[in-house]
Amino acid sequence: MPAADFNMNELHWLMDMFNTVDVGLVVLDRDYKVCIWNGFMENHSGLLPSAVKDKDLFDLFPSIDEKWFRSKSESVFILNNRSFTIWEQQPYIFRFKNYRPITGKADHMYQNATFIPLTTTTGEVSHICIIIYDVTDEAVNKKELEEANSKLEQMSRTDALTKLTNRGYWEEKLRKEYMRIVRSGGCSTLLMFDIDHFKKVNDEHGHRGGDEALRHIADLLRKTLRETDLAGRYGGEEFAVTLLDTDHQGAHIFAERLRTLIENSSIYFDGKQIQLTVSIGFACFDEKFDRYEKWVEAADKALYHSKENGRNKVTAYTDL
Repeated sequence: MPAADFNMNELHWLMDMFNTVDVGLVVLDRDYKVCIWNGFMENHSGLLPSAVKDKDLFDLFPSIDEKWFRSKSESVFILNNRSFTIWEQQPYIFRFKNYRPITGKADHMYQNATFIPLTTTTGEVSHICIIIYDVTDEAVNKKELEEANSKLEQMSRTDALTKLTNRGYWEEKLRKEYMRIVRSGGCSTLLMFDIDHFKKVNDEHGHRGGDEALRHIADLLRKTLRETDLAGRYGGEEFAVTLLDTDHQGAHIFAERLRTLIENSSIYFDGKQIQLTVSIGFACFDEKFDRYEKWVEAADKALYHSKENGRNKVTAYTDL
């Protein structure tokens, strides 16, 4: 084969690979005008190379984050170094639709990209080549895994019946709050309460009725909480609340509001009315508590004082 024919074949092969390779190839000049646009870009944009050649990239694709893109590209032009971007940093450069809409779980194509400087014979960077990689499957799989892990984490710290935090997670948060106050100072209050005569509710209405009562209390508790408070089911019919940055007066107001709300509410189960009351005890942080368990014990003592002295009342640890 003559050398000239071989060179022509080489050129033909290169052009064939350029247009059929499963990555996007775009070449831009210093003014961000399109010089090269391969088959991948044509297929996903719907624009022929002839339609984009010598056109301003940002006019063609106004959805591109121009400020970010110019910053990324200028470093390549000036420093003559490659640059990379991944979908976690920027989901895409070109907003192409996901081309697998039936099985795909993304509206658009997630993309990684490589920015490559192209130099003249004198070593000046006159153009940049951008290689676009379709990483939609990888991105979707990672996001689904993260969502699944997040749901599992949420489940691991949530009480299944009441949807409040479970004892383990609530107690760990209390331990951290205790350490924070010991280290930095402040005032927070631990409040504990349980449902009065809960065994009677179970005996008269069955465990399903008892479960409904627990859910009802949890719902009322959620309506009373501030965003900064953390409530959990401590065990059985007992609940615990960490009131952050709350002093004795604020805690007493919260406790009375909760007690009154529950006393004045009722639920109906199997056509029968169930009315509930709760006994509440609370303890403000005290430097005498040498570990967080002592804080729990103090609030628990106040709770049992309420139960032993008539129930449906609020007791502060300092009043014992």
